[in-house]
Amino acid sequence: MWLTARTRTGIRPSGTVAGTMLVGLLLAGCASPVFAPGGSGAPPSNDDPRPRDRVHQQAQDALVRWADAVRESGGASVTFVGALTSQIGSWEADVGESNKAALDAGAVESVTELATDTPSRREVKWLDGTKVDVKVLSAATTLEALVASGSGSCPDCSPLRVTEATLATGLVETSRGPAEAPMWVYGIAGSSVRITRVAVDDSVVVHPPPWNADDPPEGISAMWAVGAEDARRLEVGFIGAEEDGSQPCGADYEAEAVESDLAVVIIITGTSRLDPAALPSAVLCRLVGHTRTIEVRLDAPLGDRAVLEVREGLPVPVLPPE
Repeated sequence: MWLTARTRTGIRPSGTVAGTMLVGLLLAGCASPVFAPGGSGAPPSNDDPRPRDRVHQQAQDALVRWADAVRESGGASVTFVGALTSQIGSWEADVGESNKAALDAGAVESVTELATDTPSRREVKWLDGTKVDVKVLSAATTLEALVASGSGSCPDCSPLRVTEATLATGLVETSRGPAEAPMWVYGIAGSSVRITRVAVDDSVVVHPPPWNADDPPEGISAMWAVGAEDARRLEVGFIGAEEDGSQPCGADYEAEAVESDLAVVIIITGTSRLDPAALPSAVLCRLVGHTRTIEVRLDAPLGDRAVLEVREGLPVPVLPPE
């Protein structure tokens, strides 16, 4: 993360580090991968908007949550993608596991009085030069947001103790690609690590439904999209099987868009053309995620609409065509 100190001393600007996407690895046994929605009905027609299966219901619910988030934001023009809390540096070996657990849980408290006054307005600036003025949260309010965003599930954690706060600018991911945004950088007692939290008040924040590991949502999450504002087609990236569905461990994929005036939800599903029961018992499918792309057609030009993945309805980065 690239940071530029704005107030207080003690933080040195560091070089830019390109962000990377974390690709999960899935391991499975002797079966070919099948990724398909629970229902088999066709998507609703324009004159019948009712969802006909679970994955389309998820898409419709995501559009409703997004509309609510936009309304609650007062029409904010910034949407951050991914976690708003991060860190600079690595935890020391003797406290690494405990401090990581504490941060994930939001077990963070200040041992000094943090500023409660609101800083002057700053800018969120994208790499193409586009920028927008935003309100900035105080150091105290931002820390409260950091704590609230934690899982809260670490009863044995010793809280991280904040000793200072510095207002800085950092490179973060938004629905329109990387941008420089104001954030607070917190010093932690007994560690060289610094905790950061985006401090923009004017942003759209959507809250996905609780995750149920026993009954997870369906479909495959889009990771990113490429398309211009006037585009009716998007290139969408996702994690899938390396081979096509004619191979023992492969899959074929389809994608469609469910649209509203404010957002586009990308539904990606995949199936295998092979019967898992017919595979030799010696076939072991190593389901390692591979980056795949697929084209999605839109009914209307993308415009300034957000692009959402279907499983939780969270926004993904939309990058301009090269």
